[in-house]
Amino acid sequence: MADTRLYDLLGVKPNASDAEIKKAYRKLAKEFHPDKNPEEGERFKEINFAYQILSDNEKREMYDKFGERGLREGMGGGGGFDEVFSHIFGGGGGGLFGGFGGFGGGRPHRRRRGEDLVHPLKVTLEDLYSGKASKLQLTKNVVCAQCKGAGGKAGAVRSCSNCNGRGIKVTIRHIGPGMVQQMQSACNVCKGEGEVINEKDKCKKCHGKKTVKENKILEVHVSKGMRDNQKITFDGEGDQEPGIDAGDVIIILQQKEHETFKRVRNDLYLEKDITLSEALCGFDMVITHLDKREIKIHCPPGKVIEPGCIRGVPGEGMPIYGRSTTNGNLYLRFNVTFPEKNFLDEEKLKELEKLLPPRPPGPTVGEDVEEVDLEDIDQAGASSDGRQRQVYEDGSDDEAAGHGPRVQCAHQ
Repeated sequence: MADTRLYDLLGVKPNASDAEIKKAYRKLAKEFHPDKNPEEGERFKEINFAYQILSDNEKREMYDKFGERGLREGMGGGGGFDEVFSHIFGGGGGGLFGGFGGFGGGRPHRRRRGEDLVHPLKVTLEDLYSGKASKLQLTKNVVCAQCKGAGGKAGAVRSCSNCNGRGIKVTIRHIGPGMVQQMQSACNVCKGEGEVINEKDKCKKCHGKKTVKENKILEVHVSKGMRDNQKITFDGEGDQEPGIDAGDVIIILQQKEHETFKRVRNDLYLEKDITLSEALCGFDMVITHLDKREIKIHCPPGKVIEPGCIRGVPGEGMPIYGRSTTNGNLYLRFNVTFPEKNFLDEEKLKELEKLLPPRPPGPTVGEDVEEVDLEDIDQAGASSDGRQRQVYEDGSDDEAAGHGPRVQCAHQ
């Protein structure tokens, strides 16, 4: 049997025209207005609700097809009952009579899609380089299989008479001459569900809650080249609820800091110390990569490595996500360790000097030049005004001489 309660409230037939519905509403609204009939506040709300549904073609069509229960459950592709009710009694100060009676502040409508479940997953740089499969156990709500989400046996669930199946109670309070305030709260009988069920009729498995807890194990595949904070989504694996689509489970990767390698997008960076002899005469070094491979790096004699120089190894960086055979680059920054003082006697130093590029021409000085010796002093020295400052370290003092620009070698 078709639901005609809203038509009956306005005293019109289901095939009434828009003009007839509007005329009937105006007559009843004047008759049951709280200023004229303070005891008829509930009736006045019902009349307003009926008019808002029947005066909207889309909502009226949905009501004609599915009744008030269909409106509440959001059937027929339209907005849910809560959305309709919120449109009438809340949001933006609009609504009936341009915000009469303090309409506003309605609760948000219930989503037709469940909330997403978000889980962080700690991964190492090695995991992101080589890929990894991890198992994640989670607990979620699923629709009760015994009652199929009904909460009890057939016919046991009925609309709450205290709130007419809306899940909320609306009360009107007079706040002054010709002014009323409308307040909303969850129905204390059905706890905001809009439905009630006798204790003896409740499902023995879910106890009338319609859902039960279930453990779920998801296999998370971390693909090569994925990045920190990248998301892996499992569609529809979130909490279930009768009448709405389940949300997703979203895994967010959180990379742990690596002791040796640093990642910048698809490239890897590594810092290495070499001796002055290696910097001038070449070297061979072996590094262990993130996938445990050993890579021998060769620098030929005569290819001078300057302090702070950065050179690259093409194709030995991070795998590029989605490209199975393409990698970024590996970059090495070299710190050159100089020998200790007096590592050679004076005669051998003269021999070494003959092997090195010639010195620049000596400076031209005047007759009154004063000669001083360069000595070792503490880096923290006193300036002329007595302030302590760090010399040659951070370059924060404009009066101190700073480092020269760092050398950036061409990528090899």
